[in-house]
Amino acid sequence: MTAHNQSSALRKTGLFYLVFVMFSYTTGGPFGLEDMVTTSGPGMTLIYLLVLPFFWCVPVSLVSAELTTAMPVEGGFYRWTRAAFGDFWGFLAGWWNWSASFLLGGAYAVLFADYLVYYCPGLRGWKHYAVSLALIAVITWINLRGIQTVSQVATALELFIFLPVAAMIAIGLAHWNHNPLVPLIPPRQPTFKIFGVGLALGLWLYSGYEQLSTVAEEVENPQRSYPLALAAVVPLSMAAYFLPTFAGLASAGNWENWHTGFFSDAARMIGGPWLGTWMTLAAMIGNVALLNSTVLTTTRMPFAMAEDGYLSAALTRRHSRYGTPWLAIVVSTAIYALLAWQSLGQLISVYIWLRSATTVLTVLSAWKLRRTRPEMRRAFRIPGGRMGLLYVVGAPVVMAVVALLGGDRFATMGGAMAMALGPVLYLLLRTTRGEKV
Repeated sequence: MTAHNQSSALRKTGLFYLVFVMFSYTTGGPFGLEDMVTTSGPGMTLIYLLVLPFFWCVPVSLVSAELTTAMPVEGGFYRWTRAAFGDFWGFLAGWWNWSASFLLGGAYAVLFADYLVYYCPGLRGWKHYAVSLALIAVITWINLRGIQTVSQVATALELFIFLPVAAMIAIGLAHWNHNPLVPLIPPRQPTFKIFGVGLALGLWLYSGYEQLSTVAEEVENPQRSYPLALAAVVPLSMAAYFLPTFAGLASAGNWENWHTGFFSDAARMIGGPWLGTWMTLAAMIGNVALLNSTVLTTTRMPFAMAEDGYLSAALTRRHSRYGTPWLAIVVSTAIYALLAWQSLGQLISVYIWLRSATTVLTVLSAWKLRRTRPEMRRAFRIPGGRMGLLYVVGAPVVMAVVALLGGDRFATMGGAMAMALGPVLYLLLRTTRGEKV
């Protein structure tokens, strides 16, 4: 099959499903933010959830909307960075993003099995690992069938998750017993945890709005669909994080006991065992949704890098029926499976280094391409002229620097080492290809 025919074989998705698959990747549900309450305090957590988007995901969304309408290509922000700053920085954007997915891809499968223990207490050891592998296998099969199938599954999963979350919000607000803003910050908590670790968690929650650009060629009319999808997903994500957290703190309280999985406990305290069980099932399904969309967005990166000659050309092979980069998908999910014995733990603090680096390169690319490619047609332009451009570039850069400088020693060392691997690998690849750096 020729490259043209393979491309035409792609089953594309429309705006409705794009909204849900984008929300599935960037948010999925409120699950995972609970540790921020005990780390940064209930008041500061609620402030973070409302304010951070305007310094992080809103600017990134505006950049993604402009560049996707200008360059709707497979590989998205990797190709934007390469066009703006050349091969070296383009390679780093691609490699940092793909390697970052290794840290979380397997962890989502582990978290699914962790929640399943609630229903199957004997699920330990090799049985626990087997469930994680089975989930990865199913998600791989779904992704091999293309973005249309992935987005339909994402839509069904998210609609299921919305129901118990909406019930918890309604019941929680009806039983308002506590001031959700008190205390603003936890007493005797180290400053780096409140404004470093807590901020890093917030950036992780609101990350990923440029990621769906990697499948631009698989979306119907991306110049129109991407800006509209981003305009819908950003406020939806803010509501999905803020409202259940506010309702949980106002009704259940116990901010000192919030930890990963506490939304299930809060729902049980608010509505009884039926709501707690329902919320636990929603959290479990949420990890399925996150893994499903993660495979979709990150597996196009090795495909695009292989097309550009950085990785093995075998990774450009497309499925004869569905047109998907099947080998890139299988290789990525195989790495997730190898890491599926890990858990989230401190991986997020390392992951945020890699994600922040790719986000900074993405927003800087918008600035650079405005200078070097002013003639490029942009169906959507970042509003506000020069001040608007300064805002969308400056705000994420400042947020990334503050979060990274405020991290603990493990995050700093692990993140720096993970980032340093990119230039080393680039030099090795250029050397083996016999090219001058």
